[in-house]
Amino acid sequence: MIKNFLLGFLLFYSITNLAQEGTSSPYSFYGIGDIKFKGTVDTRAMGGVSVFPDSIHLNLQNPASYSTLKYIAFTIGGNYNTTRFKTNTEQENARRSAVDYIAIGIPIGRLGATFGLMPYSSVGYQINSISSPSMARQFTGNGGVNKAFIGFAYQINKNFSVGADINFNFGSIRTESVVFSNQVLYGTKERNNSSISGLNINTGVIYNRPLNKKVNLFSSLIFTPESSLKTLNSRNISTVQFSEGAGFIPTDAGIDVAVANNNINLPSKIAAAFGLSENKKWGIGAEYTKQQFSSYSNRFVEITSGRFENANRYAIGGYIIPKYNSFSNYFERVNYRAGLRTENTGLIVNNKSITDTAITMGLGLPLGGILSNLNLTFEYGKRGTRAENLVEENYMNFLISVSLTDKWFVKRKYD
Repeated sequence: MIKNFLLGFLLFYSITNLAQEGTSSPYSFYGIGDIKFKGTVDTRAMGGVSVFPDSIHLNLQNPASYSTLKYIAFTIGGNYNTTRFKTNTEQENARRSAVDYIAIGIPIGRLGATFGLMPYSSVGYQINSISSPSMARQFTGNGGVNKAFIGFAYQINKNFSVGADINFNFGSIRTESVVFSNQVLYGTKERNNSSISGLNINTGVIYNRPLNKKVNLFSSLIFTPESSLKTLNSRNISTVQFSEGAGFIPTDAGIDVAVANNNINLPSKIAAAFGLSENKKWGIGAEYTKQQFSSYSNRFVEITSGRFENANRYAIGGYIIPKYNSFSNYFERVNYRAGLRTENTGLIVNNKSITDTAITMGLGLPLGGILSNLNLTFEYGKRGTRAENLVEENYMNFLISVSLTDKWFVKRKYD
């Protein structure tokens, strides 16, 4: 009864909160915003390494892992982010919280099926610029792209599994720019809207083999082919007046300006990982990801300050469980995780590549036994640079997820 109530509450909460602004970064101005999903809370604690399949918890990075599920698995994850933005002359702080994903996995013999919903990208920024005593500019943006997905996997034999996700991407992005001079009666506001939709797929394989009686070797490969998102764009230009108490106030409804619709190519991605583990005791792995961001683009052709290059990501991480079936000491059953990742994000602004590096650590806390978990992860990192008048972001992410695992379809022996 309590578990059913908790599941219903979490479903309602997550669906109503997926549309939140999940970022406060000025770099989300480019493309379709910050690419959000970097793994479930438990894999992010290991730097994002996703090579280890799990029979009771969902791995949403590699769809081949769904076939290893032995129980119905429900998971929901979210984060609280605090970021300090630094330039050569100023610094500001921002805080955001958002739901990262919600998914359910169902084992069906050698088959595994999963479906869920998560943000794919997020836009959220407000930039105020005063270029002279008489000239002020304000740039704001919000929205993003969500992803609804369904995935299937098949275990060919005890060592080899394959799988694929089908993703429907949908969402909208709204940006505004205001230019105002106190030497002119009215300022100008430009509002842009983009409605975005499209399909893409994600495929994966996992192979494992025992090296001896205790240690297994795991390897995985993830491939996402290039796909296209359709954007329906609109633009409105209006005049505004400035009030110190109310800010920029529209003075008219504005006029709609014709602007071209376009397609944005989602880059292809390939990720390879290797790991060693002793079942229910420890594991360590490394993962390399390459994305063809050179084919990526912005929503509007007149955005020329940012362009894209191919992205590379390196991650290493692992876990240790002192004694998973301990009855006398709860902390011996806790899953202790840690990792490190570094990446070239693929974004170039003012001819500077934007990089992102973070250290991670986390705990998997058993709930009511050994099947369900409360996962906690802390991530500390730096993105961007102060060179070329850009912004350096020093961030801390506090991530939490609940993984509820149970047998739902059990034939009763007694009525």
